[in-house]
This record gives sequence, structure tokens and C-alpha cells, in this order.
Amino acid sequence: MCGRFTQTHSTEAIATAFQLAVVPLLTPRYNIAPTQFIATVLKTAQQPERHFKVLQWGLIPSWAKDSSIGAKLINARSETVTEKPSFRAAFRYRRCLVVADGFYEWQRQERKKQPFYFHLQDHQPFAFAGLWEHWQSPEGEPLETCTILTTAANDVLTPVHDRMPVILHPENYDTWLDPELQTASILQPLLRPYPEAEMIAYPVDSAVNRASCDRPECIQPLNSQ
Repeated sequence: MCGRFTQTHSTEAIATAFQLAVVPLLTPRYNIAPTQFIATVLKTAQQPERHFKVLQWGLIPSWAKDSSIGAKLINARSETVTEKPSFRAAFRYRRCLVVADGFYEWQRQERKKQPFYFHLQDHQPFAFAGLWEHWQSPEGEPLETCTILTTAANDVLTPVHDRMPVILHPENYDTWLDPELQTASILQPLLRPYPEAEMIAYPVDSAVNRASCDRPECIQPLNSQ
């Protein structure tokens, strides 16, 4: 699964990486946690160009009676996403890019779970494959939420965890975002493990276990502290 990630790049870097005309001022974030609001990129029938959107992390299906289900739906397995009632409509009609530049996973050790940080070799921003949904509370309050798709771990992840978030290649962004494309046989091949040769992993301090800990030290290698 993917339960924590980072987005530390500047507004200008995100605008360039995702070819966005308008991006609000972004604050570097070193420990993004579920149910928080996160940066995403969308295309819709009403706005066919790429645009920036803030969504709450934890998908709430349109048919849900209350918002509590969102905390349980922070990830969607790519292998079964077309079958699950919580995700299948979003997979067809509402896909997004989740803006990131790294993520954490925990390795089970004898007496603890050791956090590891993963990012790309070039340190550039990237996109997780995401789905988004529009929900309205019983009181009529709208809320837009999202989830991150996962796939089998590559060789960098395998010593730590058996799953990893789907990182999309930039040349596939427009295909993934296209609201008129609803063909699973075209979309699902994009949901594959990212090449391990392009990734780096290292252990970090357990302070990252606390969602309230959001500072640059979170991503420092453990042996450098």
C-alpha cells in the first residue's frame, strides 16, 4: 500500500513537470498522510486541459452514506480496480494524477517497523495514478476525494514491502487523464511496477511514523543524522 508520501518541489517545478498554466502557491510537504488534502492534476469534459486540483486523500464513493469510509480507501489495487464497486466508476470516468516526489514504506524487523524512503534517481516530481470522486454529505456539502492505485513491488521495494504505488511515465499522463477513454485494456497496462533502475531507497528516522512530523529531516537518510 501507499500510506505516506512527499511533495517538496516548488510551485514553478510542479507547473513545469505537469505542463500546468496555473498552480497555487505550494508549501513543501515531507509527510503527507491519509485524509489530508493533496495536490492533483485532472482533465474533465468541462475542463479538457490539464488543471490543478486539491482533493482529500481517501476516496468516498458517491453512494456512501457518510465520509468515514474514505479513511479505508486510500489505495486501490490495480489488479481488481475494475471490479470493486467503490472504484469501478471512477476508473472509467474520473482518473487523476497525484503529485508527488517520494513515498514511505515500512519494513517489518524483529522488534519494530523500519521506515524507508523511496524516490526517483533524478529527484524530479512524478505522478501516482489516482482516481477521484465527487461526494455530497446528507447536509448537502460537497467533497471531492481521491485514492492512489497500487501494483506489485519492483526489486527496490520487495525487501521492504510487496506492494508499491503506481508511478506513471510522463508520456502516459494524457492517456490516463483522458475522460473520454474508458477502455480497461488500454488503461490497465499503464498500471505496472516502475523500473527499479530509476529508483533509490534508504532507511529514515522513525519520527516519520507521526503524521504531525512534517519537516525536511523526515527524508534524510538514517545514517546521515
